[in-house]
Amino acid sequence: MQDELKSASVIYTLAVTGNDQHIMLQLQNSCLLFLRSPLRPLRSLVIYLLLHSCRAEPELIGPTQPIMARVGDDVTLPCHFEPVMDAVMMTLDWSRSDLNDVIVYVWRSGQQYIKDNDPSYTGRTSLFTDELKHGNISLKLSEVKLSDKGTYKCFIPKLNKQTLVELVVDAAASPVISLFAIDINKGGVVLKCESKGWYPEPELLWLDAEGKILSAGPTETVRGPDDLYTVSSRVTVEKRHSNNITCRVQQRNINQIRETQLCILDNVFNVQSFTSPRTAGFAVSVVVCITLLILLCFVWKWKVNKTSKTEMKNHSKTMKPEDQFSTEEQTEREQLMTNETVKIKILNKGQEEMKSKHVSK
Repeated sequence: MQDELKSASVIYTLAVTGNDQHIMLQLQNSCLLFLRSPLRPLRSLVIYLLLHSCRAEPELIGPTQPIMARVGDDVTLPCHFEPVMDAVMMTLDWSRSDLNDVIVYVWRSGQQYIKDNDPSYTGRTSLFTDELKHGNISLKLSEVKLSDKGTYKCFIPKLNKQTLVELVVDAAASPVISLFAIDINKGGVVLKCESKGWYPEPELLWLDAEGKILSAGPTETVRGPDDLYTVSSRVTVEKRHSNNITCRVQQRNINQIRETQLCILDNVFNVQSFTSPRTAGFAVSVVVCITLLILLCFVWKWKVNKTSKTEMKNHSKTMKPEDQFSTEEQTEREQLMTNETVKIKILNKGQEEMKSKHVSK
C-alpha cells in the first residue's frame, strides 16, 4: 500500500520485523509513505503520528517593506498565519513597539477588548473579522495621523509569535498661485505660491514654460502645531518671460511632487500702478478713515439724542403737579384764544366783503 502526504523536508524511518512481517516508513521531502503490513491498527496509528509530525508550525507573516500612508487616508497593516490557522478565538495584540508597546488594538474571546487601548487610537482601529478564520489578523487604521508613523507589533501570546510592521506617514498638497502685486519698476507682476500640509518638509521651485528654474525670493517655511509644513515663495515675472509659469512643490524622500500652472495674459502687464502695494495700502487707509468718521458721527448723534431725552425727563420730574396743571390749562386757553381770533378774522373779512358789494351796487 502506498499513501502520499504533503509536509516539510523531513526523513523518518521505522522498521519492525518479525514473522516475515515488516513496516517501513520513509518520509522524504514530499513525505511519501510506504507501508507493507497486515497490521491495520498499527498502520493507522503510524499514519496519524506522521500526519501530525509533518504539519508545519504556524508562523506570523508580515510585510518585508514599510507600509506607506498619507495623512487622512485609511491603511492596512498586514499580518497573517502561515499555514492558515483559525484565529477567531485567539488572543491577539497590536501595539507600538517603538513606544514601549503602547496598546493599539486587542482581540480576546471573539471580540474587541478596549480597556487598555491608547486613547489616540480609539475608534480608528479594527480587524477584518470575517477573515480571522482564515488566519488574517491584519489591522485597519483609519484617518491616519502624522503621529501614527512608527513600528507596530502583531503578537499572539499563546503561541509566542510576533511580526513587526513599519508605517511611514507623509502628507502632500497642491500649491496655490495668486497675484500678489504689480512691479512698476520692472514692468512685471509679482506672483505668490503657497502650499499647506506637507510632511516631511518640502522644497518649492518656480519654472518657466521650458522647465527652467526661475530666480525667486527665499522660501518661507512654517511648521504648524500638527507638525505639517506650509511653504510659500514669491517671484517677479516680467513680460520678456514666457506666459506659462509653474509652481512645483516636491519631497524627494517620499517621492511626492505637486505642481500648479498659471497662464498670464498680456494685458496683465499693462495694469496701471494703482494696483501696486503702496497705492493699494493708501486706498485701504482712506477707506478705513472714512469708515471711522462715519462711526464717530453716528456715535455723536446718538449721544446728543440721549442727552436731550434725559434733560426733558429730568425737567418733567422736577416740575410740581400744580405747575403741570397750570401749564396744561394755559396751553388749552392759548388754543381757544387762537381759535376765537381766527373766527373773528373770518367774520370781519365777511362783513368787509358785504360792504364792498353794497357800495358797488
